[in-house]
Amino acid sequence: MLAKSNRITSGNDYKAVVRRGYRVVGPHTVAYLRKNPDGNPARFGFIVAKNIGGAVVRNVVRRRMKAASFQLLPFVPPGTDIVIRALPGSEGVPWATLHSEISDALNAGSIGLSRKKS
Repeated sequence: MLAKSNRITSGNDYKAVVRRGYRVVGPHTVAYLRKNPDGNPARFGFIVAKNIGGAVVRNVVRRRMKAASFQLLPFVPPGTDIVIRALPGSEGVPWATLHSEISDALNAGSIGLSRKKS
C-alpha cells in the first residue's frame, strides 16, 4: 500500500496534475505527470470512473493500479505527481499488461517532464 506521503489527497492537487501535467495515453490508462514545485516524495492519485463498472469492479481496478504504482515507486524521481486514469476495458487486462503500461507511462513521462518547463 502507498504511504500517505505518496498519495495525492487534495482535489485541487488532482486538478492541477490533470490540467497542467504531461499526458501519456495508453490502451487502458491515461497517466498525467507533473513536477511538484515543493520537491516532496513522489505522489500518486487514481481516477476510476463509473464507466469502468460497478463499485466492486472499480475497486479491483484501483487496487491493481495502486499495487503496480507501489512496485514502481522506487523508480519515480522525488517531486513528481502522477494521476492515473483507468479507461474502459482496463478491468479485464492481465496484471503484466497493466504493470508494463504504467511503467511505460512513467518512463515516457519522465522524458517529457525533463523537456517541459514547469
